[in-house]
Amino acid sequence: MKEDILYHFNLGTSTHDLPATFGDVKFVCVGGSPWRMKSFIEYIAAELALEDPKSEYPNICAGTDRYAMYKVGPVLSVSHGMGIPSISIMLHELIKLLHHAGCTDVTIIRIGTSGGIGLEPGTIVLTKQSVDANFLPKFEQVILGKTVVRSTDLDLGLAEELLQCSKDLSQFETVIGNTMCTMDFYEGQARLDGAFCSYSEKDKQEYLTKAYDAGVCNIEMESSVFAAMCKLSGLRAAVVCVTLLDRLKGDQLTSSHEVLHSYQQRPQILVGHFIKKLMCASAKN
Repeated sequence: MKEDILYHFNLGTSTHDLPATFGDVKFVCVGGSPWRMKSFIEYIAAELALEDPKSEYPNICAGTDRYAMYKVGPVLSVSHGMGIPSISIMLHELIKLLHHAGCTDVTIIRIGTSGGIGLEPGTIVLTKQSVDANFLPKFEQVILGKTVVRSTDLDLGLAEELLQCSKDLSQFETVIGNTMCTMDFYEGQARLDGAFCSYSEKDKQEYLTKAYDAGVCNIEMESSVFAAMCKLSGLRAAVVCVTLLDRLKGDQLTSSHEVLHSYQQRPQILVGHFIKKLMCASAKN
């Protein structure tokens, strides 16, 4: 292609100097909301002392309302919206962006929230494998009318490094386990409080118990395609999600705004510590 337009980022190879802007990127953090990803870049800038904490961080994708992107030093922070289709579109353009910019040795981490199974709210889950609603470690996509199955294994070594960082911090509980990725927030996650519900509390409990027995620690809606696309492109990847509730005990988020906000800070605190640790080790070498 003479030109590659990254439409949903409002970036392109002929309109932007991608190597100059993004060539030094070593860490990419992605998460659902634009607000959370701006908050993350402000946090990481202060943590790494890269810029004045009062600096403004412009949205690199300001020309579009689909995604938001922020950068400080070697860290890129990008929002991906909710669900598999939204993060899939973002990842296609992000992977091409990293390629066009000539980035090397990139680590990509999804930070987010989830529903836990048998875990105390506020626990961080580092995903070992993303599994589907039948607890199988695969991502299926129909391409040209044919079902293509891709692996959803994540980098276990990276998960273990993050687990060690959590032990270093000693601020919150962190576990490595499987994450169930669903197509929906309500029926797909066995909630009883959606607009429709054709099953009982007993049915729900039986299903979630089966998930727990299969090694599932939490439930969210993006990890399968994230794992599959990162593995396919050779990117070292991890999913770091905090649990906001124990789904065996309920469906609705009843904790206060302040408590939920403090839980949402935990993935960025952990990932921030991880990035700082690696950058300090790199500087010494």
